[in-house]
Amino acid sequence: MSGTATALWYTAPGRAELREEALPPCAPGQALVRSLTSGISRGTERLVGAGRVPRSQWAAMRAPLMAGDFPFPVKYGYAVVGRVEAGPPELLGRRIFCLHPHQDLFLAPAAMCIKVPDAVPDHRAVLAANMETALNLIWDARPLPGERTLVIGAGVVGLLAAALLARIPGLALIVTDIDPGRTALAEALGARFLPPEEVPGEQELILHASASEAGLRLALDRAGFEARILEASWHGDRAVTLPLGEAFHAKRLALLSSQVGAVSPALRGRRSHAERLALALALLDDARLDALLAPPTRFAALPAALPALLDGGGAPCPLVTYI
Repeated sequence: MSGTATALWYTAPGRAELREEALPPCAPGQALVRSLTSGISRGTERLVGAGRVPRSQWAAMRAPLMAGDFPFPVKYGYAVVGRVEAGPPELLGRRIFCLHPHQDLFLAPAAMCIKVPDAVPDHRAVLAANMETALNLIWDARPLPGERTLVIGAGVVGLLAAALLARIPGLALIVTDIDPGRTALAEALGARFLPPEEVPGEQELILHASASEAGLRLALDRAGFEARILEASWHGDRAVTLPLGEAFHAKRLALLSSQVGAVSPALRGRRSHAERLALALALLDDARLDALLAPPTRFAALPAALPALLDGGGAPCPLVTYI
């Protein structure tokens, strides 16, 4: 036997528990991984933990290595950094990132275990899944130097997208959020922070990541002529009402969805999912991004701490430690 593992399971709305399971022997093509840290994707896991994944999206919302079935019980999550204890020689002893649920010891296909660059510490590497989402969003958005650009929602994905946008020469970048406590985070990443009511109009590229109807309405209101609005939020089973009359048609606005499940058409066929994730990990070689991580929670204490972690407040990404 490879051993006994302990995993987090969402068992009912607002409830989670740790469950033990026996692991089979490590098979050819697999890696046995001892977890070091994992990150909680607050927006998605809040919806999963509340049982708000619509039946129509049960198949689409399955994480790559999750167990169970929606709505409950499900073993969910997709941001684990660990060290390989058995498997292919090129992975032995290496730190890897894997799209696996929160679990202290696990088996995964070796092809899904992406090496963490030496320059990226364990805790920051848990941001890889979110950085991959942000990277795909930028590929979908195709920003241009000098564009007036607005990011709505200073959560993890919004801030990571802002960090990437800030590298583009001449971009006039604004981040907005209803929480003024995100000001320092946005400004440290190279963006100007404004409260929603102070955001100017005539924005040419808007990335929406607030997961709120109000945020998407703000995007429509502040968009300039023929602006592109990229919707990165997932609203779960919640209906969103938008003013698609008014100036929507006269402005010739483009409202596009961006989702990480498929590589952006901009690079589809030229970048695999693994290559995209490897690039996301390399982009985490930026110490400023440590500010996105909340103080760590011990894995053994996670079920009791989870409701408060998912409710929000503090740094955008809750961090879980295993050793």
